[in-house]
Amino acid sequence: MRFLLDQDVYAKTERFLRDEGHDLVRVAELGMSQAKDEAILSTAQAQERILITRDRDYGNLVFVRSLGTGVIYLRMVPSTLEAVHGELKRVIAQYSTVALSKAFVVVTKDGHRFRTLAA
Repeated sequence: MRFLLDQDVYAKTERFLRDEGHDLVRVAELGMSQAKDEAILSTAQAQERILITRDRDYGNLVFVRSLGTGVIYLRMVPSTLEAVHGELKRVIAQYSTVALSKAFVVVTKDGHRFRTLAA
């Protein structure tokens, strides 16, 4: 799958996803380290990538302001990293790229919540 990684995503998560064979771009690689969240969502959509972030503010942008594309929100801290990676792997295996591109998914150490975006 094709992902855009927000600046707050751990380097270990990036390595995990690369090792799984996914196509990744970090926002910093695009010169967007200081970009507004709206611009990051627009870039993910334009590049047909699913945004992976640890920033909870994207939920407001996606649902209240109807901006963007698919988002995977990782609720993790260093102590829960391995468990969240395991659940992230299950999410990627369970849902298609098309399904994820039209959803906001919250991934935690205990599971995930999948919510389809309004059309």
